[in-house]
Amino acid sequence: MMEFKPHSIDFAKEFSELKNVPEILDNGYDKTPNPYTEKDAIEFITKEIGKKPAERFLIYWNNEVAGEIGITIKEDVFRLNAEIGYFISKKFWRKGLATQAVKKMTDYTFKHFDVVRLVAGVFDFNKSSMKVLEKNDYYLESIRKNAVIKNGKIIDDYIWVKLRDTENLTE
Repeated sequence: MMEFKPHSIDFAKEFSELKNVPEILDNGYDKTPNPYTEKDAIEFITKEIGKKPAERFLIYWNNEVAGEIGITIKEDVFRLNAEIGYFISKKFWRKGLATQAVKKMTDYTFKHFDVVRLVAGVFDFNKSSMKVLEKNDYYLESIRKNAVIKNGKIIDDYIWVKLRDTENLTE
């Protein structure tokens, strides 16, 4: 069974071990330290644990930490947008866990935040993540050609979006 639990410093070592895997780090931004140490995990978790409502969660599968998911609220004229990001530990790949987690996080975000647009950027080689988003009714808004340099390669960035019903919202 998949569930979310809040971040805790107690899980920093385990979190760093889950994240410090090439296949995980290769799908994220370069601002994430590589290698990803326990110290990095503590700094990251410390920033997250005070946020109310929470913006990030550990993903558990049958009471075992299996990954992480969260949002980043944008600012200024983009303040009604959030970027969603997630990773699943290799041990838990191909179990439908990412699909379940994205659905739950999408619902949570639209319920708890004044967000009308959720955006996920996916590197061109990550077809599995694109399928996860498609299964959750995100649509491919654009492909930004040659927009990313990752590990010395110039690649495309696929922009997936899910919109909230804005008919009854006011700022």
